[in-house]
Amino acid sequence: MPAKHIYCIGELLIDFVAERQGADLSKATEFIKKAGGAPANVACAIAKLGGKSAFIGCVGKDPFGTFLLNTLEANDVDISLAQRSDTFTTLAFVSLAENGERDFVFSRGADKDLEYDSSVKMAFKDNMIHLGAATALLGGPLEKAYGHYLFDALTENAFISFDPNFRGDLWKNKESVFLKKCLPYIEKSHLCKFSLEEAQLLSKKTGIKEACAYLHNLGTPIITVTLGSEGTFVSTKTMQRTIPSISVTPVDTTGAGDAFIGCLLQQIATLPKSSMLLEDDNLLMEMVEKANRAGAFTTTGYGAIESLPDQKQLYEFK
Repeated sequence: MPAKHIYCIGELLIDFVAERQGADLSKATEFIKKAGGAPANVACAIAKLGGKSAFIGCVGKDPFGTFLLNTLEANDVDISLAQRSDTFTTLAFVSLAENGERDFVFSRGADKDLEYDSSVKMAFKDNMIHLGAATALLGGPLEKAYGHYLFDALTENAFISFDPNFRGDLWKNKESVFLKKCLPYIEKSHLCKFSLEEAQLLSKKTGIKEACAYLHNLGTPIITVTLGSEGTFVSTKTMQRTIPSISVTPVDTTGAGDAFIGCLLQQIATLPKSSMLLEDDNLLMEMVEKANRAGAFTTTGYGAIESLPDQKQLYEFK
């Protein structure tokens, strides 16, 4: 049985990463241009591991937009469904602390202009979609398209993955709105990937087990909570377990979560039926362990996409 196609929907943007400074963007004077955007990173992670991914999103008709699409194409991501608008390409300014953690400031642009394309619906049939955009719930045509694509995936029997990708800079004093907008996606998705902060924010629970129980009750059957160097907490309605990660010295954590979920989705795409994940705990654990390694590998290099492992690199990274 051929592997399923995975459609990653949301933003593709420029990460301007501050050079030679700590986590304070106000002190940065030099920046290096990198391709970024969580859904695009996930699409590249899938493709570099031998999966079949497509990106659905919008960039500007400017040199930055051209650079971004060329980067995806160079990484074997299908960009035939990408759109371009007269709005300037979205930018993010990123600083890195000594431990590799990030501070973001966004200048939002063309990503919000993604228009719903009804012809895409049939492509979802019996395939997979990943809804992992940091900007998708902020309004504009993108948010409307996101909702339409969720409905299309449901009607076409697609496997649905959701990562809320909460960014504090985008939701200052509007966390309750973020929570409300995430609910339909948590209710309908087969798999949700959260950070610990997101799981606590969305559930209003402090304990990770209690948070997952609350989120399961909303509807999602499989939850992964990434815990950085501690690994990943995996939860279904019958099993909860922490899968350790590999110990590394991180230089840049950008894209680690995207590498994790991309690797996990790439593995799920090869299953004859996704229900096997709930039927065999060991299978799910083995997939998460491999995805943990992909995430850890990505933190050992600068920039998300160029640091993603291919199949050989991941196999050798123990």
